[in-house]
Amino acid sequence: MKRRDFIQKSAAGSALVLGGLSLSSFAAEPEIKKLTILHTNDVHSHIDPFPVDDPKFPDKGGVARRATLIEQVRAEEKNVLLLDAGDIFQGTPYFNYYGGELEMKLMSMLKYDLGTMGNHDFDNGIDGFYKQLPHAKFDFVSANYDFKNTILDGIVKPYKIFEKDGLKIGIFGLGVELQGLVDKKLSKETKYLNPIEISQDMSRILKVDHKCDLVICLSHLGFIYDNEPKKISDLVLARTTKNIDLIIGGHTHTFLKKPYIQKNLDDKEVMINQVGCYGVNVGRIDLTFENGKLSGSGRTLVV
Repeated sequence: MKRRDFIQKSAAGSALVLGGLSLSSFAAEPEIKKLTILHTNDVHSHIDPFPVDDPKFPDKGGVARRATLIEQVRAEEKNVLLLDAGDIFQGTPYFNYYGGELEMKLMSMLKYDLGTMGNHDFDNGIDGFYKQLPHAKFDFVSANYDFKNTILDGIVKPYKIFEKDGLKIGIFGLGVELQGLVDKKLSKETKYLNPIEISQDMSRILKVDHKCDLVICLSHLGFIYDNEPKKISDLVLARTTKNIDLIIGGHTHTFLKKPYIQKNLDDKEVMINQVGCYGVNVGRIDLTFENGKLSGSGRTLVV
């Protein structure tokens, strides 16, 4: 090789590397990753749309329409998680006749990623819920229901971790106190544990031990209780804990047009969302991670 050619080729090769650093290192683009959370709550076995003359939700809802909406979002966004915050069962003859089988099969067809248990998911007893789990191609999490002495021991786990585009997303579940809502004959040996204490443990395990980029609480505690301000709700949970980034809620059938922001113990913002009931809405949370800094927004999608 001629000396001049060698010098030219060497120069071309070394122009991109200076002292072991590429030139791009000096003007590096910020690392931006995006995640979209879709969520439902309190669907209560509503498979079909409401009739056009319904006084509250005329021609709204229905699993087929929800499926179309979800697929549209998945076609537009790279990283999507689909979650449900409980009370899948009870509310239409579909549940009375099929016992929850249809709900589980349809949610599996929609490719739900995770759910938590609401009080009405005990309506056919803990054995009835267990019977329908083979039809669910997704998992359930609940951290403050101790199932140790029940058929659900080891099946419904406290939390689950997902990975999307290099992001670690830790999700744990919380359920409402069963006493006064669920007959002991139905819940059997299930023990209710304090959700605030459990949340502190779960969020620490996920954020600190597992180093999750995002910690989500999938809650069936209820958004707020006007007549019982001391009752543990999503708002109380957010302001009395830390390390939770997002609370996806259920139970109180609260229709929020956009997520509510609540400061936590560390004076950091926690996003809380709930989208009513009966499958007439799907919640959408769009999160952006830019060089490790989290920001987000949310809205309600009408089915």
